[in-house]
Amino acid sequence: MTTECFAPAKINLTLHVTGQRADGYHLLDSLVVFADVGDAITFTPAPEMSLKVDGPFSKGVPCDGRNLLWKAAELAGVTGHLTLQKNLPHGAGIGGGSSDAGALLRALDCDNAGLALGADVPVCSYGRAARMQGIGDVVHPVANMPRLFAVLVNSGAYVPTPQVFQALAQKDNLGQEDMPQHGMDFTQWLHRQRNDLQAAAITIAPDIGTVLAALAACDGQNLVRMSGSGATCFALFDTASAAQAAAHKLATAYPDWWVKPCVLS
Repeated sequence: MTTECFAPAKINLTLHVTGQRADGYHLLDSLVVFADVGDAITFTPAPEMSLKVDGPFSKGVPCDGRNLLWKAAELAGVTGHLTLQKNLPHGAGIGGGSSDAGALLRALDCDNAGLALGADVPVCSYGRAARMQGIGDVVHPVANMPRLFAVLVNSGAYVPTPQVFQALAQKDNLGQEDMPQHGMDFTQWLHRQRNDLQAAAITIAPDIGTVLAALAACDGQNLVRMSGSGATCFALFDTASAAQAAAHKLATAYPDWWVKPCVLS
């Protein structure tokens, strides 16, 4: 029987780097949400593993055991034919392979959250708004998360995550404040939080600064920030129509950029 699953883009609304362990792993404190845009996966049980990748971002994606989707199937103890419609840019700070792996683990009801596959896989296995802490191994569900209207933008810049962490000047930053209670302004709270990797990523890929400036110039935006270690950035808006108008304007002005209006939750 074929299993179909959706692997949404993962967005770090906040990303605080709070320390580094002796083994080199960084300690994080991040509010993670998921978009209604993402990759599509199918899995059909079979005696041997295979993986077919297509879609607008299929180029360069491995179709063998190097792929996190393949590794997730092995972790779940299954073999079969996998297909991946790669709609999200990879190496873009929005989950990518981690979201693919997490979606499959979730669809297969696998008890293993997948930390061995990467720091983002446990929260992607959960697949809903959550506060991610530690090295990605601590995931706390976030209740009553407001729906957020957003535009995601990626210029195509490549930002190797290890280099971003190496460029980070301070690694013992404060964690994020506690989430706002009912009735408090969520956007104001977000403005007081950070992505500690943003400045470091811009030193490696200055295009990120260009994207942030373009988003900041959009009418009606409430917050502009980078997701993950880059290079995807986002802006938040009060309404879906405002987000769609901004996305249309950006896509027209920058036809080579990946621009997607979406809902985050």
